Order: sequence, then C-alpha cells, then structure tokens
Amino acid sequence: MKAFVIRWTRRVGLIVLLALVTIAGVRMYDAQRKPPLGPWHTYVPEEMHAHALDQATWDDYIAHENRLFDSVRRNVTDQLTPDERVAANRYFDGSPIYPGHFRTDWNRSYTLAPEGTPRGVAVMLHGLTDSPYSLRHIAQRYQRDGFVVMAIRLPGHGTVPSSLADVTADDWEAATRLAVREARRRVPAPAPLHIVGFSNGGALALEYSLEALQDPRLPQADHLILLSPMIGITRFARFAGFAALPSVLPSFEKAAWLDVVPEFNPFKYNSFPVNGARQSWRVTQLVQQEVGQAARRGQLASLPPVLTFQSVLDFTVSTSAIISSLYAQLPANGSELVLFDINRTTQLSPLVRASMRDALRRLTPAPPLHYRFTVLTNASSTSPLVVEKTTPAESTTEEVKPTGLDYPADVYSLSHVALPFPESDALYGRTPNPDDDFGVHLGAQSIRGETGGLIVGAGLLTRLSWNPFYPYVVTRIDQLTGAAP
Repeated sequence: MKAFVIRWTRRVGLIVLLALVTIAGVRMYDAQRKPPLGPWHTYVPEEMHAHALDQATWDDYIAHENRLFDSVRRNVTDQLTPDERVAANRYFDGSPIYPGHFRTDWNRSYTLAPEGTPRGVAVMLHGLTDSPYSLRHIAQRYQRDGFVVMAIRLPGHGTVPSSLADVTADDWEAATRLAVREARRRVPAPAPLHIVGFSNGGALALEYSLEALQDPRLPQADHLILLSPMIGITRFARFAGFAALPSVLPSFEKAAWLDVVPEFNPFKYNSFPVNGARQSWRVTQLVQQEVGQAARRGQLASLPPVLTFQSVLDFTVSTSAIISSLYAQLPANGSELVLFDINRTTQLSPLVRASMRDALRRLTPAPPLHYRFTVLTNASSTSPLVVEKTTPAESTTEEVKPTGLDYPADVYSLSHVALPFPESDALYGRTPNPDDDFGVHLGAQSIRGETGGLIVGAGLLTRLSWNPFYPYVVTRIDQLTGAAP
C-alpha cells in the first residue's frame, strides 16, 4: 500500500511539474510576442508602503506624491527616445494628452471643500489601473451637496504602470485608512462620513468598514456607496503570480505583464502587470472572508448601509458574487442593490448572446429580501423609456416608477467602467464638455475602418465609457446627503 501511495504521489507530482513547465513555456512564448517595454514599464518609482502610510499624515503623503511625479518626469519623460516621443504617448511632454499640461492633473490626490460650514465628509476610492479622475464628477456632486471630499491616489496608480508591479493590497488598505483618518480630522463626527468606492476601490471601502467593526480606533462610515465593486473576480487572478514566473529571466521580463498596450489615456493605465491582478484578487478574497466572519459573529448589523450600483453585464467583476457574497449575508440595515439591465429594445438585440439576455432573470434573488432591490430596465420590450422597478426590504411587492431616462438605441448594456461618468465627461463622454480638454475624446469616437489599422484593439475604444443613467446615480446620492435636488 505504501509503495502504491508513493508511486501515485510521484505521478501526480510529475503531472503538476509538466503543467507548470507548459504554463511557463506558453507564457514565455506569449511574452515574446508583446511589444517592447518602454521606460514606463521598467522604471518603478518608490511609493510609500503600508507601515509608512499608517504613520503618515495627509500632508506627508502629498509631499511624497509630489516627489513621485517629479521622479517620473526625470526618469521617464526626460528619457524618452525619439521613437517614443509621439502624440499617442501620455509620457511625452509634447503630446496633447500629457497630464502635466492640463489645468488640473487628475492623476493626483485632491481635496474639495464646499462653501460655508461642511455638512459632512466623503472619501473617494478609485479603481484598479485608474486614478482619482474616475470619481471626479461624483466628488464634485458631494462638494455641491456641502461635503468636504478627500480623493486619494492609491499607491501604484497615476504615475507609471510599472508602479503596480511593486504594490500590495496592504498598501491600498493602509492608504484607505489614511484618507479616512484625514477625513475625520477635517470634519469630525457626528457629521456624516461617506465612503465612495469604484471597482477595486469599492472592495477597499467595504474591507475598511469590515476592519472598523473589529478596531474601534478606526472611524466608521455612515454610508458606503459602491460602483461596480470588485467583490469577486475571475479565479485566473489567483494564479496570476505563477504567470509572472518566467519574468525572473532577463529575456522574458515581459512575462510580468498581462497586457502591454500604448499609453494613450491620460488618466488610466492601458498596460497591466500580473501583480495588479494578483493584489486585486487578494482584496476580494479578504472581503469575502471578512464578510463571512462578521456574519457568523452577528456583527453585520453594525455595518454601514451599503448602496451599490452595478451593471447586469460586467466583464471585469462578478455581479453574482456581489449578490451572494455580500448582499445575501446582510441583515436588514438599510442597504440597497441597484442593477442596470441590458437594453431590450436595441437594434443590436439579435446579436446579444442568449445567456446575456437571460442574465437578469438568473441573477434576481427571490423576495422577500433583507435589502431593497432595484432594477432599471425598459418600460416594455418595445420602449426605450427606462423605469425603476423596486422591491422594498422584507416585501414581495414590486413598485414601478418612471425615471425620465431613455436607453440609447446604440447601447446594448452598461459596462464595468461606465458607471461614474456622465455623458458630458470630457474624456469618456459621448458629448464632451468643451470646458475641459484632455487632448482626446475616447467616449465620443465612432470607430469605423479596416481591421488592424489602429495602435490598439478596437475593443478598448468600443466599450461603453459613460453612463446614460448617471443622473439617476447622483440623484440617489443626493438623497443620502440630504441635499435639495
């Protein structure tokens, strides 16, 4: 029997070894096919890490951030070769998309203050590969509503994509604690504290609030507002670290990258290192684990009410995980989930996958629920008019109200990245605000032409980047802040 076990252990070990060698070989081959790395892929600025962040003040962080951007200019912008000094490169200071030329460089942390005495304070946490730009409009809405706003640039973001290769989930969590700490210093309790998180920032907002249940030294929020929160992602990210193993060899350094793409977006990385996927997966696993633990201890009743906005179709995060791993665990604490359905009257309807047309039915939990459940969907199968269908907590009766909004005929669904951006956003919107000019209008392009003619895949430009229901989102936020419409 012992010999049998040893024999099978050796066989399993050999199979695992062969699998790893195969994966490494595929990754090496794939890496060699990627474009050459630029200095924004190889120069790694020295961010503040978790221990330093927990000891730092907001002013300390801003001073360090200023030094980071100075170092990027010296080591990247000033070192570009002639071939890299092109209009499509955000790191070329002669490019129209170079952030240093804008009136405001939204890659950096910022604060906003309202007129008069603040009514509350809000912390903004942006998404993975993103920058503080992504929550700019919501931040300005909070400012209009009388709130001080703290929008932190999470470590690894806003500078060069290589910075994400040297960041950890612990760093993001410590930066979140720093932002909330400063928010409460500026606007003490009992004035309300809101934490707004987009994508990975949504997971960080929730993780912070779960941590605050265990640590009374951490100020607890009064409300969490989550947009496309990264509560669950693909399991590939769990093994992403293995995908980067060939990069320890100098000839295969590109294996440390999942994507190597031209950096034509002034406020978001297009290239994506393996470590970024690995660390975001760590955040989602920690959140799911802590939600489960808090539920077993009966502590979720003390969690702030959570208002989540989520597209039924989301290529980046798992909509079902938001429902099963978070909302299904919540007691009746005033939380709400808002889902944006697909457009059921779009001219593209015949081209939409059958599984996608059926997604809402599969996702909708059976009432009664402990939370308010809302769906924005077409008034009928022939109408572009969008209605709000709401089932209150502990009820089985659905309430239907008009929203005054239409689903655009050429939009078949929202996307993960669209939710925080109005149609007028200067970078991502369909009708860009002329008061802002960031050198490119990514959301206003109607791409037509021959395959292979662009420097990037057409998918990067055709994914919906603005939210036709943004007015609904900010109206719901106004209700939480108590501001007049």
